[in-house]
Amino acid sequence: MIQETKSTNSGTNAAPKVIGKPLNRVDGKLKVTGGARYSAEIPQENLAYAVCFDSTIARGKITDIDTSAVENLPGVLGIITHKNLPDLLPSLFPNRDSTDNSLPLQDSNIYHSGQHIGIVIAETLEQATYAASLVRVSYDEETPLVEIERERQSAYAPERVFFKPAKFVRGNPEEAIASADVCLEETYTTPTEHHNPMEPHAIIAVWEGDKLTVHNSTQDNFGLKQFLVTNFGIPEANVRVVCKFIGGAFGCKYIIYNYVPLTVIAARLVDRTVKLVLTRQQMFNVVGHRATTEQQVKLGATRDGGLTAIIHEGISHTSILEDFVEPFTNGTHMMYNCPNLLTSQQLVRLNKGTPTYMRAPGEATGSFAIESALDELSYLLKIDPIELRLRNYADIDPDSNLPWSSKSLRECYQIGAEKFGWLQRNPKPCSMKDGRYLVGMGMASSTFPAFSMPATAKAYILKDGSAIIQSGSHEMGQGLATVMTQLAAENLSIPVEKVRFELGDTNLPRAPLSGGSMTTSSVGTAVYEVAQALKAKVVELARNDLDSPLYQFPLTDIVVENGRLFLKNQPQIGETYTSLLTRHNLEKIETEYNTYSQPEAPKFAKYAFGAQFVEVRVDPDFGEVRVNRYTGVFACGRILNQKTARSQFIGGITMGIGMALMEETVSDPNLGRIINPNLGEYHVPVNADIPDIDIHMIQENDPHVNPIGTKGIGEIGITGVAAAIANAVYNATGKRIRNLPITPDKVM
Repeated sequence: MIQETKSTNSGTNAAPKVIGKPLNRVDGKLKVTGGARYSAEIPQENLAYAVCFDSTIARGKITDIDTSAVENLPGVLGIITHKNLPDLLPSLFPNRDSTDNSLPLQDSNIYHSGQHIGIVIAETLEQATYAASLVRVSYDEETPLVEIERERQSAYAPERVFFKPAKFVRGNPEEAIASADVCLEETYTTPTEHHNPMEPHAIIAVWEGDKLTVHNSTQDNFGLKQFLVTNFGIPEANVRVVCKFIGGAFGCKYIIYNYVPLTVIAARLVDRTVKLVLTRQQMFNVVGHRATTEQQVKLGATRDGGLTAIIHEGISHTSILEDFVEPFTNGTHMMYNCPNLLTSQQLVRLNKGTPTYMRAPGEATGSFAIESALDELSYLLKIDPIELRLRNYADIDPDSNLPWSSKSLRECYQIGAEKFGWLQRNPKPCSMKDGRYLVGMGMASSTFPAFSMPATAKAYILKDGSAIIQSGSHEMGQGLATVMTQLAAENLSIPVEKVRFELGDTNLPRAPLSGGSMTTSSVGTAVYEVAQALKAKVVELARNDLDSPLYQFPLTDIVVENGRLFLKNQPQIGETYTSLLTRHNLEKIETEYNTYSQPEAPKFAKYAFGAQFVEVRVDPDFGEVRVNRYTGVFACGRILNQKTARSQFIGGITMGIGMALMEETVSDPNLGRIINPNLGEYHVPVNADIPDIDIHMIQENDPHVNPIGTKGIGEIGITGVAAAIANAVYNATGKRIRNLPITPDKVM
């Protein structure tokens, strides 16, 4: 139970202080008792089941699909392929351009292995699964494009790398490299990786006449709604998307994949509610992944460690149909003070599904290259890795020349070094041992942009003194409902147990996608503003009420605490929310607030920062690397809940350990098929792989980043982890591993 503290502050901002406290999750009981319903678990009547069947080749054309063995099977309600979709349901894509390949089953072309080529609908999941297995498909197969190395000659520059040009030059980096006292030039690679959230992608599509309700595991309720409105020609008022809980996402549930429109079409076809849940194997093929990267880094420096030039170039893959850029050079623009910079990226089209955002896209992969290169430079110069970073500390954003809204990276280095015991490190490789094991220590910097987007929230104070806050955002496990409850409680000046936060539905006020570590900052700003506006509305109601003891008292004299309005200097004079609403015969008072406004020219560079410290233990005979100790220190603005924030950081670091030591999606170089599409062979960290992770948070007072002073924390935890571990492995073994993951064969 949170203990309320009586405020001694004056004015209408006085409130129970719950922001920042380690409040237990408000949805915790629902989740541990099974009360939290995920997209595949919403009870439905008259439910049918759908199963997609997929291409077994990576490139070519379908010459025939034989569905004769399926059509008369007991329980089968329908089957859809490219052969019957255009004639069967032509009205479903009224806005489709004839060249649009983003919608399913438009032609016979195969672009990647596992591509959905049809869907079966049946009375039971077992019947649908069996029927899908009986479909026979013939192909005209072509040799697939599978590896970047083989297709390098076809590389091209994308239009943009997120917010940057594909090629960017500051100063004269080539000349600076040529004249540098010390030059480092190395290549670093990261493999294809898959998100593998615990909850698979799932959808239930419900048609009721011309109205459509979709329960979908999505990070973007309103984006999905707009997709359905646009592509199915349905009035906006007739479409509802619901997603109250997501069982992990990490980016793969943001994009709208083909299984979504296929299920909606299937439900219309059979005039039944239809559920589809992807298998784990399908999730390796059709819902995105982190792209493979190959990155070349050149560093020029003076002998005392000053960076004179950074060149960061590289290549990643995308699909045949569309461009997706893994923006691994973005963080390089702003992390260190360097007058000469060149960044450039290229893409290669392969017969793979389109890559997508995966936790800290760009920063996670790019930081492996840059932070590994900084460590290598520290050894060349014989300068401590922290000291090297401090000598190149950027006091303003070197890319925009804007001041930071706040930056506490120096403190992250200092506190991290103290807590971790960095001074105990012997920089000489192979010099530290624990029995027969080699021990190494490494560190790296972390950063991630502090994004936010417009959002809307609605708030009610009810006659019983409780409050409801609404915004159609998402609970992905990050604790959004909990921190929004805390924000609302403190700013409405009522106990936290009297606040209910409602989310996950497009019938609620509009919220942005949950990605880019911006949900709390975006939705939280709307919740803060609407709570302030609602409290002010109630205070004005009392001040204008002849029967109120606060009638016509100056606003500055009125304090609100624990659901009661009273005079600052005469606290016995006042009344509660309940008494005020009761006297006015009001069941509730409500207001809505949206943060939509014209963007101003940026005045500050807004980023979160951190420092990662790791100790590894390496078996010299078998090459096994174990993370022995871990310390992470982060400066991410105002922390709204210490407990949920710590969990977020630990989650990111755990994913970073997987990235460093085990995660790799492997494709057959000739057939283009993924050969480890399961959690038995695609390895992710388990409890035995993760030590007790020591997390420290530096509270920043940042009035510039947004009204509530928060920066995102969901993704910064993974940035720098892989580099810190690789740097520790070098310190332990003297072997510099530049190609992730760091598996035993590379260490031995």
